[in-house]
Amino acid sequence: MSVAELTSQEYIKHHLTNLTVGEGFWTLHLDTLGWSVFLGLVFLTIFRSVAKKATTGVPGKLQCAVELIVGFVDDSVKTTFHGKNALIAPLALTIFVWVLLMNAMDWVPVDLLPWVISLVSGIEMSHIYMKPVPTTDVNMTSALAIGVFILIVYYSIKVKGFSGFMKELYTQPFGHWSLYPLNFFIELVTLLARPLALSLRLFGNLYAGELIFLLIATLGLYQLPVHFIWAAFHLLVIPLQAFIFMMLTIVYLSLAHEDH
Repeated sequence: MSVAELTSQEYIKHHLTNLTVGEGFWTLHLDTLGWSVFLGLVFLTIFRSVAKKATTGVPGKLQCAVELIVGFVDDSVKTTFHGKNALIAPLALTIFVWVLLMNAMDWVPVDLLPWVISLVSGIEMSHIYMKPVPTTDVNMTSALAIGVFILIVYYSIKVKGFSGFMKELYTQPFGHWSLYPLNFFIELVTLLARPLALSLRLFGNLYAGELIFLLIATLGLYQLPVHFIWAAFHLLVIPLQAFIFMMLTIVYLSLAHEDH
């Protein structure tokens, strides 16, 4: 069966299916892993190249763009992070640019990559599964959020000590000893909600955007005007979601460094 013969429901389901290998818990989403690693290497290659060729004179367009991004992230860290940690600014820069690049894959027409693969390999497009937007995969956004959560717990214990970290969990917001169990429950839920919120916010916004692109694609020849309108709207959504993920990471790590 060709793509043209698929119903709208089958077409959308096809494009929302990952290229996988393995079964159960050990299932790997090869498209998510491949594109996220590739885009990470693109980020490292471009920024390393600009850093090596940077001049003190009038910068070129690429150097100017990189300097603007670095300056923007640096200002965001200085105004939001109130501790002392040389890791935070590079981490924020990595998160912002990497998530931005992964989100930007949403601008690629949904049938373009399967068509290219079909053209090269000779495989029918209906048999090609490819989700090029890693952040539409909850596994990817969860992995990013879990990495941030590990840093939150690590620096909370490093700065406050294990006893200080635990005391912060059970003595707030109510100071009376009889309410310590309630405090612990409230603070533990708050702590665990941070990676969950980070993950689901990014995933939900990008997944919804991708789904609308797929719905537009089912219009056939009439899709182009609507597609470009929705793509133009994503000029705001894509960088905004990267910015929110970065800012929440900075805020959470700043709270982890506060030693009262």
